[in-house]
Amino acid sequence: MTEQQQPTDHSTEQPQAANEHADTVELSGEQAIIAKLEDELASTKAQLAEQQDLMLRIKAEAENIRRRASMDVEKAHKFALEKFAGDLLPVVDNLERALGFINREDEALKGVVEGVELTLKSFLDTVAKFGVNQIDPQGQPFNPELHQAMSIQPSADVAPNTVTFVMQKGYELNGRLLRPAMVGVSKAAE
Repeated sequence: MTEQQQPTDHSTEQPQAANEHADTVELSGEQAIIAKLEDELASTKAQLAEQQDLMLRIKAEAENIRRRASMDVEKAHKFALEKFAGDLLPVVDNLERALGFINREDEALKGVVEGVELTLKSFLDTVAKFGVNQIDPQGQPFNPELHQAMSIQPSADVAPNTVTFVMQKGYELNGRLLRPAMVGVSKAAE
């Protein structure tokens, strides 16, 4: 047979075209599912990142709250005695005044002087155990954070801004000022 006479089989061509069309439809359906799954995966990853960020923030906030509460408890323990210690300061002042007015030369008062000195020392040692310390700035440079200047006097004997006398000693409780020392301060002689 000649080329023109050869029979053509159209029955096999049409099913092949239908198959290709079905494959294309099937591929586009799979691609749509894959695209949908990729979108869901991206959305889930974004949600996971948000949740992790939120968890880290909550954890940091909880740590800050715990640290703040711990500091508050520590401060409460350290400074719980502040009012009580402040109320005891006049007792120390009175014992020091008593020692200042007693005639130390009088033999009859030697026992009293010794008793008041021991009482004062014992009292200061006891309050020191609880963090109360005396500020006695005699001869030190004036510090406005710890001292209250009651008078300023010219002096050629000491450097300017030096505490020349202490009217009333100051006190601090665990580093916090309870009462400033009342002092006299020197200034340059004119």
